[in-house]
Amino acid sequence: MSHALPPLFVSHGSPMTALEPGAAGAYWQRLGRQIDRVFGRPKAVLVVSAHSMARAPLLLAGARHHAVHDFGGFDPRLNALRYGAPGAPALAMQVQAHLAAAGVAAAIVDRSGLDHGIWIPMRVLWPQADVPVLPLAWSPEASPAGLLALGAALAPLAAEGVLVLGSGSVTHNLARVFARGLHGTAVDAPEIPESLEFRSWFAARAAAGDARALVHYRHEAPHAARLHPTDEHLLPWFVAAGAGGLGQAGAARGLRLHDSLTYAELGMDVYAFGPGAPGLLESA
Repeated sequence: MSHALPPLFVSHGSPMTALEPGAAGAYWQRLGRQIDRVFGRPKAVLVVSAHSMARAPLLLAGARHHAVHDFGGFDPRLNALRYGAPGAPALAMQVQAHLAAAGVAAAIVDRSGLDHGIWIPMRVLWPQADVPVLPLAWSPEASPAGLLALGAALAPLAAEGVLVLGSGSVTHNLARVFARGLHGTAVDAPEIPESLEFRSWFAARAAAGDARALVHYRHEAPHAARLHPTDEHLLPWFVAAGAGGLGQAGAARGLRLHDSLTYAELGMDVYAFGPGAPGLLESA
């Protein structure tokens, strides 16, 4: 490998992505193959998901995981989907040590389970469920700047063959989608202007390595509060970005690998970070 495995952020959208994968799902298939081809199969994946939260950082270090169906009001066929990936108990101790060195205390618990923000993309990236997964639950009170720093503490994992993966959505106001009725808007409906403006602003600031503007996105990005009435779906982006060096010396940047959306305003963008990120471009 010419570079360490680049940290990633994937937008998982709504739970319906598992049944309606669309352009993002097709891209995840190609991305998994590209990672394997360019960097080799990850030894493990450390995931920070919008749906795994705790009062303080917590590593779920069970030996074997299962898919958790942590949602309601969607197509009942979702409840039949499974993903039984191995856990990563030994990696949990390494991650705990990296975080402790940065002054972050993280507990380890012998618990299993992958929320839908984890198993939905993972079952497409590596459908064989043979890559160990370690979820890192985080505090909903964390700030973008705090999670950027937490990600920086995880940066050494890339050189060890561990993929740091943030899972959320680059835009996420599911309440607005439900207000129209989940089936009142076509999954491939044209994008609303506000979503396009926000996603374009975010991609431009990431490409420029503008960590200052990004951590203050709620005040500086167009339509931020409308598209993220709460910001838990965007915050995992900052963990992956921090792990890839954004905000550190050297002007690291975020590279948008994929650009699509569902239901007119749920952005499905995928980002990579660090010097190895260009290796994941489909033309590489």
